[in-house]
Amino acid sequence: MHPVGIELHQIFSALADPTRIRIIRLLLETMDEACLCELSDSLNEPEYKLSRHVKVLKSSGLITSVRDGKWVYHGLVKDTKYLKAIHKAVQAFPDGSKASAKDLSRFIKRLSIRESGRCKTGIQRAESSRAGAFV
Repeated sequence: MHPVGIELHQIFSALADPTRIRIIRLLLETMDEACLCELSDSLNEPEYKLSRHVKVLKSSGLITSVRDGKWVYHGLVKDTKYLKAIHKAVQAFPDGSKASAKDLSRFIKRLSIRESGRCKTGIQRAESSRAGAFV
């Protein structure tokens, strides 16, 4: 569900951070939802940092979250015309750093360990060294 009181400046403010754009690009590319540990492994960023970014994206009405047991899955809000236009703009804008392709590659690898289409394993890389199975 999309909050009614969201203003345009809140959406653009949420998209003013490179990490939040990476999250949105990844969700747009896969059209899937992801838990925080999957985002962490895919973006190669610590969970605590991504948690703050997810909170901003959620409060701006760009993503939604659904609890499934102990896991919370984050996905795009897709049912509004203006968000579809923003999604197209994000997809159309070139990714000069090529981070999105790397994020997508790690996400696809990370999806392979889901059980029945859901995350059951938690984070798979070493948080302190930022290296591991999905780097």
